[in-house]
Amino acid sequence: MQDKLTTWLWFDTEAEEAARYYASIFRNAELGEVVLAAGGGEPHTREGQVLTAAFRIEGHGFVCLNGGPHPGAARSDSVSFQVLCKDQAEVDEYWNKLSADGGQEVQCGWVKDRYGFSWQIVPEILPRLMAGPDREKAARVTAAMMKMIKLDIAGLEAAARG
Repeated sequence: MQDKLTTWLWFDTEAEEAARYYASIFRNAELGEVVLAAGGGEPHTREGQVLTAAFRIEGHGFVCLNGGPHPGAARSDSVSFQVLCKDQAEVDEYWNKLSADGGQEVQCGWVKDRYGFSWQIVPEILPRLMAGPDREKAARVTAAMMKMIKLDIAGLEAAARG
């Protein structure tokens, strides 16, 4: 059964490797079907090579495609994946896993994984600290967040208190 909405990720030749990588990062994740090229006109794979590799994270379906060299900008910060984390330990866990092995720490809780995809590692408390009628509190939290690389819950809470 296919999901109504599935995210596809374009790779040159690393689709299966990437699917296994993502399935290993997240707690509630699983590797799905790996489809081999049938030799029916796939432009960047030969018969028997991996064409797609699927995985799921928290019930959301992803498919990695071996599409060959991407004709345009294959990776862009205009699309990112947000991971809501219950506490600092979970923020640290996903941050460390996604930034390892060639990943890149960015700013404001963003990290690029080793394939160049952007992830926002966000503690669940952040939206609550920024919501509500107290706009000065929200501004303090936002200012604190903008100075952080990996988000620090204690620092965000201190900013909220003033």
